[in-house]
Amino acid sequence: MKKYLLSFLVLSFIVACNSKEENKTGTGTAGSLKLPYEANYSTNFTNNVSDSELLLVLNSYKYWETGDLKALRTTLGDSMYVNMSDGFKFSGLTDSLMKTWTKSRDSLSSVVISMDVWLKNHSVKDSIDYISVWYKEIDTYKTGKVDSANYEDDNGLKNGKINWFSSHKQKL
Repeated sequence: MKKYLLSFLVLSFIVACNSKEENKTGTGTAGSLKLPYEANYSTNFTNNVSDSELLLVLNSYKYWETGDLKALRTTLGDSMYVNMSDGFKFSGLTDSLMKTWTKSRDSLSSVVISMDVWLKNHSVKDSIDYISVWYKEIDTYKTGKVDSANYEDDNGLKNGKINWFSSHKQKL
């Protein structure tokens, strides 16, 4: 895990230092290099995301960890798009999603989250903020089963609320 984080941080530093050569069009070139792929989405991102949005995202994880789903709901927009690591997909009103998440959280007696790193990205193309987080989560079910995994989640924000969520899981 430490090797993964170190590699990510070094890569982020290199990308940040070379931002003047950044490919802003997604045309398959970066400076004088011809890249083997063209980006389907714009590669023009900045880290111009407010600390208050970072706080909102990190609080959403703390609320999940402590089981405070009413507070979690306050971090979410009126509608959500969700793509979970277990294959669950959702697109619709957040209140409907909360029923599913409440049932899921109610099956757990304990959740422990250890945040490793986060990254703030602002998409210049569509003016949407994304906050990606890497963390370890240990879930203890009411049945006694314990499950732990590393996660990488992407949180999309609009108007100061999370409205898009995608999760990726690596079992330990």
